[in-house]
Amino acid sequence: MLQKIAGSALYIGNAPIAYQTEYEAADFSGVSWTRILGWQTSGDLGAEQAMVTQTLIDNNTTVYAKGTISFPIMSNQFVPNLSDPGQMLFAAARRACKPYPFRAVWGADCEETATVTISNAEPAVVSWTAHGLPNGTPVVFTTSGSLPTGLTPGTTYYVVNADTDTFEVAATPGGSPIDTSGAGSGTHTATAVPVGETDLFAGFALFGVKSGGDASASRLITMPVQPIAPAITI
Repeated sequence: MLQKIAGSALYIGNAPIAYQTEYEAADFSGVSWTRILGWQTSGDLGAEQAMVTQTLIDNNTTVYAKGTISFPIMSNQFVPNLSDPGQMLFAAARRACKPYPFRAVWGADCEETATVTISNAEPAVVSWTAHGLPNGTPVVFTTSGSLPTGLTPGTTYYVVNADTDTFEVAATPGGSPIDTSGAGSGTHTATAVPVGETDLFAGFALFGVKSGGDASASRLITMPVQPIAPAITI
C-alpha cells in the first residue's frame, strides 16, 4: 500500500528525555507534544549499518561481518515562523545538552477523530459509534476538561477488545485494559492513526541554515534532528 508524505506532522516534546541507546513506546508515555508548523520537506528517518570487510590473500576472497549501526541526521526544512510555538521550542532545544522526544505522524490528515464518552469502570469503555478501529490501533485522548482518572491527555494508548461502537484501551499493544476511577469532565476527543503510521524517536535538535535562492524562491530554514536510537513505529 502506498503511503504519502503530504499531510504529515512533526511534533517535539516539551521537555528533554533521558539519553538511552534503546527506547520503548512506554518511554514516550505522558509526553506533552507541540506540533512544529510549516514542515516543507521531511528528512530521512532510520538506521544505517556499516559492513566490515577483510580480504584474505590465501583464498582470494573478501569476507564480511556486520558493523556498527548509525543514525543519519534527519534534515527537515520548514517555512520560518517566529511566532510558532513548535519552532520556538525547537530553537530552545538546539541549545540544550540533552535529547528531546519527537513524534512523526505520517499522513496525519488521514487521522480518525471523534468526540467520545469514556466510562468510569473496570475496565473503562470508550464509546465511538462505528469507529472501525482494529485492535492495536494507537489512540490519543484530549479533553476540554479532565479525563477519567487513569487516563492522561496526549499519551498514546492502544485499542483492545474492539466492538462495533466501543473499545477499551491498554498501555501497550495487546495489553491489559485500563481501569478508570473518576468520571472526568468536559468534552473528550479521541484521535487514531493507522498502525505503522507514527514514529517515536529521541534525538538532538541541531542548528541549521536558512536557504537562499533567486527572487521568486521561498525562504526556508533547515531544522535537523540527530536521532540517537532506533525509531519506534506504532
